[in-house]
Amino acid sequence: MRLSIETRKSGIVLPLGSLRTARSGGVGEYPDLTVLGDLCVRCGLSFIQLLPVNDTGFQSSPYSALSAFALHPLYLRLADLPEAADFQSDIRALAARFEGERRFPYPEILSAKLSLLRRIFDASAPSIRKDPTLAAWIGANPWVREYAVFLGLKEENGGKSWKDWPALRDPSAGDVEALWEEPGRRDGRLFHAWVQMRCEEQFLAVSRALADRGVALKGDLPILMNDDSADVWAHRSWFRTDRIAGAPPDMFSELGQNWGFPIYDWEALAREDFAFWKGRLRQAEKFYGAYRIDHVLGFFRIWALPEREESGYSGAFEPGASLSRAELGSAGFSDDRIRWISEPHVRETGLDEAAGRDAAGKGASGADAAGALLDRIGAEPLFLFKRTVRGEKDILAAGLPEALRGFLLSAWRDRVLIPLGPDAFAPAWRHSSASAWTSLSDAERSALEGLIRSKAAESERVWEEHGRRLLSVLKSAADMLPCAEDLGAVPPCVPKVLAELEILGLRIPRWTRRWDEAGQPYVEPSDYPRLTVCAPSVHDTSTLRDWWEHEASDADRKAACGGDASTAWSPETGARVLARFAGGASVLLVVQLQDLLDLSGDRQSTRLNSSHRIRSRM
Repeated sequence: MRLSIETRKSGIVLPLGSLRTARSGGVGEYPDLTVLGDLCVRCGLSFIQLLPVNDTGFQSSPYSALSAFALHPLYLRLADLPEAADFQSDIRALAARFEGERRFPYPEILSAKLSLLRRIFDASAPSIRKDPTLAAWIGANPWVREYAVFLGLKEENGGKSWKDWPALRDPSAGDVEALWEEPGRRDGRLFHAWVQMRCEEQFLAVSRALADRGVALKGDLPILMNDDSADVWAHRSWFRTDRIAGAPPDMFSELGQNWGFPIYDWEALAREDFAFWKGRLRQAEKFYGAYRIDHVLGFFRIWALPEREESGYSGAFEPGASLSRAELGSAGFSDDRIRWISEPHVRETGLDEAAGRDAAGKGASGADAAGALLDRIGAEPLFLFKRTVRGEKDILAAGLPEALRGFLLSAWRDRVLIPLGPDAFAPAWRHSSASAWTSLSDAERSALEGLIRSKAAESERVWEEHGRRLLSVLKSAADMLPCAEDLGAVPPCVPKVLAELEILGLRIPRWTRRWDEAGQPYVEPSDYPRLTVCAPSVHDTSTLRDWWEHEASDADRKAACGGDASTAWSPETGARVLARFAGGASVLLVVQLQDLLDLSGDRQSTRLNSSHRIRSRM
C-alpha cells in the first residue's frame, strides 16, 4: 500500500524488536505487526514506520547490515514455519526462556533462534532440497547466493570480518558460484536461502494484511553498507574502501564522526546503471509503501576520511571541488609553502613537553620517545611525520604514553590543507585555527581564502547536480513515497532538489528554527513546507517528554506548546503539544511509540537505540 502526498496522514514509528505480543518468541516478530495494525486502525493511524529490518548478524545496530537485501532472521516466527510442526514444544521453551526480560538480550535470542532454525532445517533437509518453490525463489533473488556463501565463510572463519580471512577476501563471480554449488557446503548455503524465503513470506503476508486494513508500512533504507557485508565482499568495485564515511566536526562532536563504512564509487555504480540501488528499492517495494532515505545528504556529498583515520576530523566532502597545486602556485604558494600548510610540522619544544622533559632538559626526550613516527628536518628543532604514518590509527598503534600520544594526534590534525593526492588539496574543517595559518602573510591568507570561497561555490554546483542525478534514479526505480532524512548542516541545494523531485524532507520541531535570524526563533508547524514529515522525536534524540523535562528552556517549552512556559509535563500537556504538531502543514506526522505511551502517565518509556528496547504487551 503506497503512501501519497495527496492527503495528510499520521503514523507510528518503532523498532520491530520492541513489539511484543502473546505469540512473540522472546522478541518482536514479523506477524506481530498485524496486531499493531489493528490498534492503528482503532486509533486512526495510517502507517507504521520501522527501523531497518535487514540482517545485521550479531551487530545489534540496525544500521550495520550484513546485506542490503536480506531480512533479519531474529524477527522470524518459528512457530509458523511449515517445517516446524514437530518443534512446537522447543519453540515454546525458547519463548518462555526470554519471557521475563524487560529488554531483550539480543545475542542470546538470536543465537537460540538460529540454533533451533538449524535443527528444523536439518529435520526437513531432504524435502527442502527438492522444494521447487525454494528453487524458484532463489532464481528470482540472485543476491541470496552471495549472501549465503558469505555467511557460510564467515561461520567457517569464526565470525571474523572477511578482511581477516586467510583466503577468498576478494572473490570473483566464479568463486561465489563455485562455493554455492560445492556439494560439501550445499546444505549450509541452502539453509540461509531457506531462512530468507521464510522471512520474506512472513513479512510479505504482514504487509498485505496491513494494506487490507488501510495501514501502510514505511521502511528505512540506510545509505551506507557495513564494511563487513556480503555486498562489499562480493562487489568491491562498487565501493571506495580507501575512504571511510563520517561527519565533520560540529557543536556535538569536536573531532567529527567516523562511521566506519566505505563510501560508494558512484561512477562504477553508474556504469552498471545503478543496478545495486535499483535492486535494493525493488526488494523494499515488496513490503513498503514509503521509505526513509537515511542521511540523504550523502547522495549530494559525503564526508570522506582516509581509511587510517580514527576520528572524523581530517576529511573532505566527496564529490567536491579541490584546490590544485597549480592553482595554489598561481596564488603565490611555492611547493615548500604548500608543504608547510598541508603537512603537520611538529615542534621539538612541544614534543619534549609532552614526553615529560622540563625546561632544564631533564626527563625523556620527545624525539627519542616518538622517533619511530617522526623525521627531523635537517638540524632544525622541527619534525615531519614519517611517510609510513598515514593516519591517527598509526599513531595510536605506536603504544606511546597518553600525553605524548595526545600531543601527536593533535599535531597530526594541525594543518591548513588536507592532501587528497599529490597535487590536490581540500581546506581543513577549521583551517583558520591551524598554527600554520597564523604564520601566513595577509596577502597569502587573502589569496587562500579567495580560492577556498570559489571552490565552495563550485562544490555547491557539483553537489546539486550529483544529488539530482542520484535521487532521480531512486525516485524512478520504485513506486514508494520517498522521505528524506535531511538533518545537519544542509547545503542550499538540498531542499531545492528535494522539492523539485517531490521528496519529503524531515522536520523535528526542537531543531526547526530560523537559525540565521536574531534570537533563532522556532518555525511554527503551520509554516513547515507541505512536503515534509514532522517527527516530534526520532531514534537519535531523547523522547519528547525527556526533552521537555530535562533539556528544554522555558522559551523552548513556550514555543513548542504555545502556552504557559512553566507548564509541567503531564499527559494533557503531551496531548496538547502533539495536537499542535498534528495541526501543522506537514503532509505526514510520525510519532514514536514512547511519545504516545507517555500520554498514559505511566513513566515506562525509554529512548530507542540499539541496546534499549521498549516492551509493549498487546
